[in-house]
Amino acid sequence: MPNENRKRGKKHKKTQEHYEPPRDTNPEHHNRPSWIVPAQELEEPHPEAPFGYVDPDIKAYFRTVDDQIRTWQQERPYEENQDADLDPNEAKRIFLVAALSEMSEKEKQLATDPDCSVVLERMAHSMDDFVRRVFLDSLSGSYEALIKHRFASHVCQTLFTVAADTVSRETKGIYPSVADSKDKGELRTLTRLILDICEELTPVFTSLVMDPFASHVLRALLLLLSPTYSASHKAQSNMRSKKSSAWKARQGTMKSVFADNKSYDHVDSSRSVPNEFHEAATRFVRVLKSELSDNEVRALAANKVASPLLQLILEVEADHGESSLPDSLMDHVLVGIITHCHRNPDEQLEASDYLVTLLRDPTSSHLLETMVSRCPDPAFTILWATYFRGKLARLATHPVANFVVAKAAERLNPTQLKGALEELESSWNKVIGSARTGVLRAMIDRACTLRAHEEDICQAVCNMFELFQPKDRSHLVACVLVLKPLREYMATGRTKHSSEDAQKSSNKGNVDDSKEPKVQGALILQSLLRLNEPHCMMVTESIKSLSTEDLITLSQNPISSRVIDVLFESETVPFKVKRTLVMSLIGHYHTLVDDRIGSRVGDRCWAFADPYLREKIARSLVAHEQFLAASYFGKFFARNINLYLLQRRPDEWRELQSQSKSNSGSTTSPAALPSAPSAIVQRPDSGDAEVSRPSKTSKKRRSRPEDEIDAVFNASLGAKVKRTAVNATGSSEKLVVQKSDQGLQDILGAIRAAPSDDGGRGKRQRKS
Repeated sequence: MPNENRKRGKKHKKTQEHYEPPRDTNPEHHNRPSWIVPAQELEEPHPEAPFGYVDPDIKAYFRTVDDQIRTWQQERPYEENQDADLDPNEAKRIFLVAALSEMSEKEKQLATDPDCSVVLERMAHSMDDFVRRVFLDSLSGSYEALIKHRFASHVCQTLFTVAADTVSRETKGIYPSVADSKDKGELRTLTRLILDICEELTPVFTSLVMDPFASHVLRALLLLLSPTYSASHKAQSNMRSKKSSAWKARQGTMKSVFADNKSYDHVDSSRSVPNEFHEAATRFVRVLKSELSDNEVRALAANKVASPLLQLILEVEADHGESSLPDSLMDHVLVGIITHCHRNPDEQLEASDYLVTLLRDPTSSHLLETMVSRCPDPAFTILWATYFRGKLARLATHPVANFVVAKAAERLNPTQLKGALEELESSWNKVIGSARTGVLRAMIDRACTLRAHEEDICQAVCNMFELFQPKDRSHLVACVLVLKPLREYMATGRTKHSSEDAQKSSNKGNVDDSKEPKVQGALILQSLLRLNEPHCMMVTESIKSLSTEDLITLSQNPISSRVIDVLFESETVPFKVKRTLVMSLIGHYHTLVDDRIGSRVGDRCWAFADPYLREKIARSLVAHEQFLAASYFGKFFARNINLYLLQRRPDEWRELQSQSKSNSGSTTSPAALPSAPSAIVQRPDSGDAEVSRPSKTSKKRRSRPEDEIDAVFNASLGAKVKRTAVNATGSSEKLVVQKSDQGLQDILGAIRAAPSDDGGRGKRQRKS
């Protein structure tokens, strides 16, 4: 036996005598000539590779492509290797063109391969409009099989996601230049390709709704067809399953490798799409409504695969104004409530066990949240009266139903809000005890929107935390942050400790969770700060009553510091209160900014302060300059306020602060302020560069003879030359010679005046 035919394992004793050829049982084939051989039927493709397997050499090549693109996607612009002869973007384009040419006529095999499919996803972010059109066109006719495939479905999903930018440009009439070719036909636009894909999937759309791989692709396609804000917000959170999202996170960042292609990295929800896209999305809704019965539509709500897609379809139906019609999909899920509104609006509706089940189901409750927020107003009135009113005490504390109640509270009118507050008056202690405060926060936000019943909301908050006396309201912030009534809060014996001690104790596992701020409590305080002025003062007065040590501890906590952020952001909080808070920290800013979170709060206080208040803050930090320089976080704050310039040239420092305040406003981060006096040479509002005149040297400095240090530095640095644009008359006065930097002269003067045993102030910050 030849070596190539030998196989491992036992030898089976089979002889040629026992083999019998298959007998043809078709009687029509017995009378055919002997030279006619029947054609053998083609073997069915393997479900894992319906378009064939990828050659091992091709897979090895695309592994190198994946490694190279991943390296480009993870590096930063300043880390790129700059070649003097070849532009980095041009080198990337040449590399991608080679990979795309190798991909030609193998797109379907690569998309279904477990290793190469992720490479196609990575390359899709760097494709230009023309290449995307070619790639989508090469998959035409096979999208039904591709989106049902385990790996190819994610490739299609990524293509539909990145296609949004190309479609937006085509809607504006921006098309890439395509070279004319006689041997090839006309390439369809991406808009036309998406519409053809919709026509291809329309007949099988109903069967794809419950497919575990296709449902994610259909969500991406619907988001591309109808990019409304509400639909995009919901769809983005349900675009991938948890397992798929965790797997994709391990693949690293997927974005365009070109620095000038930043628009490919995100999808704008306000982009424009052609009218044909809205019609295609509506066609999907009508197909699902016509091919499924009422019970089949309701069955989709409890299915883990179909429920997120049905949620997005209901969003699309509401956006196109068809959810308010009888026999709509929303009417089917709401068990005929919309039809009841059209026929017998005054008749009381009996509660359905189906919707009661949806309230408490972890999967279906998300769908009910969508229906509660998007159903017509008459349907919501019936829904609230039938399924929520009178049952809020149980629903508000339920681990699942409380989210639906919180979503419903966002649509309450003043009368319904008043009734809900009265109904929950005796149940707020259970809400706080279970830490399910979503309903309370939603009602506070609704009262803020309606500007109604704000006093009732504040009174309810005081009652649930047992702050019955006006003097007890000074403990409001402390009690709400830990979600404990005043009596329990005082009984815990809360100890004062810094954020570093809390972090160390939490690392050791010894921290008491009952003493740490809760996220739910911080959110309640943030909502209260957005109420009108008489009512939000309840929180600000409590913050004002805190000692400086407690206020710094509050500002250095990652959870409670958000309350200070909203205090500055809220338009209803008086300006005087914000200014008082900034002034109360004067003399303690060095302690505040010596922390990762506290430094951010310090930057916010600095951004809010006016030039006069900024000078008071800066003057108080002069004595702590060495402390700030040694602090890991405080040195950045000291660099922003520019203490050196304040001490040497206070008038120039004040002018700089006035300009930065007028240009950036009170909410701009101080990190954007210039930190060197040379940053204000050019006027920001002028089109041409302003010629900077030589700085005037003081008479005292001109009269002083030049010493050895001055001679050495002037000889090494020379004269500074500032270039400006040539004027229209062609004047030769285009170079202005300026002496060495005045700041350098001041440093030299300080060195000469300082004692010989002084260690200096450290290195001066390098100017950019």
